[in-house]
Amino acid sequence: MDLSFRATEAQASAGIADFSRQLLSRGVPPEWVDSVKIAVAEAINNVVEHAYAGPKPGMVNLRCRMMQTALEIQIVDKGVAMPGLHPPDGIPPNIVKERQLLPEGGFGWFMIHQLTSGVIYNREDGINRLCLTFDFADPP
Repeated sequence: MDLSFRATEAQASAGIADFSRQLLSRGVPPEWVDSVKIAVAEAINNVVEHAYAGPKPGMVNLRCRMMQTALEIQIVDKGVAMPGLHPPDGIPPNIVKERQLLPEGGFGWFMIHQLTSGVIYNREDGINRLCLTFDFADPP
């Protein structure tokens, strides 16, 4: 499965919805599709907000390889590289008791790491590749 869309909120949302429908039509159980959709949406949101933060959004390519017991998803873009050339560790931010002091972000990478069995990032020739692996042997 291979989908491409421009890195805007509207096109990313439509692309993620289309991707989810295609997973369901290929027999991926709905509970797995829900977990995959959350992680993929968080990763693509990062591409839209950070990799293509400028006024001219580029393209995002979403590739999916289905195996017997796993799903491998590759998100490819030509935006800005991740800081330090690696994804954040996914350590949850410190939670404070006062709601107004809660951080606005920082939860996305934690969720991505919790929902996947593997996260690999590389950048070569100006192209970002983020590979998310979901192991169907582990419950979502």
